[in-house]
Amino acid sequence: MPRPATAGFNIAQLERILEDRRTEVNRLERLRNELQRKLDGVERQIAKLAGGLRGLRGRRGGGGGTRARNEVSLVEAIENAMRGTGKPMRVGDIVDAVQASGYRSNSDNFRGIVNQTLIKERKRFAQAERGVYQLKGGEKGRSKKEASSEAA
Repeated sequence: MPRPATAGFNIAQLERILEDRRTEVNRLERLRNELQRKLDGVERQIAKLAGGLRGLRGRRGGGGGTRARNEVSLVEAIENAMRGTGKPMRVGDIVDAVQASGYRSNSDNFRGIVNQTLIKERKRFAQAERGVYQLKGGEKGRSKKEASSEAA
């Protein structure tokens, strides 16, 4: 096993090396804190200017930004988009239709989320072929609320 670079030093020399390193760490931490304050100020200015146009994704601590709020769930937005066409749709077309309807998402991978939702919601959506989905059963032209109110 190789000997450490500090093997030939006496205690006083090792203590001096440790003190120098602590001083350098403290200096770097102060610098980091100062730069972080400046970065936070820039991010606040960007958020102020951009408004709701973009989230602060990709910044420290994961997602960042605020969660987008929608009047309808993603499942309902997908169902409404598919009902509007009345025919099977590709995942990319579903994503475009959902976003065109006003649904907002801060996700970097919104297409993946839509795809997972289509797979998970087998009661509402059927896979016509690879990457192509349609509404399941005879609900193509009406919503569940409309179907249940007619049944009553």
